[in-house]
Amino acid sequence: MTEHQDDVIRPEQDFVRFLTAGKFMILRSRESGRYIFHPRVAEPLTGSTDLEWVPASGNGIVYSTSVMRERPPKESYNLSLIDLEEGPRMMSRVEGINPEDVTIGMQVKARIIQEDGRPLLIFNPA
Repeated sequence: MTEHQDDVIRPEQDFVRFLTAGKFMILRSRESGRYIFHPRVAEPLTGSTDLEWVPASGNGIVYSTSVMRERPPKESYNLSLIDLEEGPRMMSRVEGINPEDVTIGMQVKARIIQEDGRPLLIFNPA
């Protein structure tokens, strides 16, 4: 796990720092080998704090999806749960396709974009 000068663990800030650098990283327990997402200071099942940052493959499969309808002129978008190849499930959106065309079981690939001045992880059809 990344530690800072003041010895305070900041997994959310580290995750955003990696995204800013163009890297999709997730946490893995050294002991169990389990991957963890959303960034945290301990493994959920065991409480173990032996976590390390590792590169994520970026591959995933849509587990569920909903179309979020907006009033014009805003465009509708989808909100999807993505099962990462490494095991964890995360919420994101799938772009590069009409929101209505995103389907359960669709293979997707992660991509980092900038939105409102911050890095954001989204997915495109693979």
